[in-house]
Amino acid sequence: MTFLNNFLRDEQGQDLIEYTLLLAFVALASAALFIGAGGKVSTIWTAANNQLSSAAASAT
Repeated sequence: MTFLNNFLRDEQGQDLIEYTLLLAFVALASAALFIGAGGKVSTIWTAANNQLSSAAASAT
């Protein structure tokens, strides 16, 4: 009975689980931000590409 009682009160691995859950939350939030920003980055890249193409065409 003492072994079972000590086992239930042991909190040694609790910190590892909490840090793992926190890391998983940060990873999921970062992934959501990157997915959401992907369209905006694509729009900016396309606009910059069009301006560079226009500048290269006018330079020749």
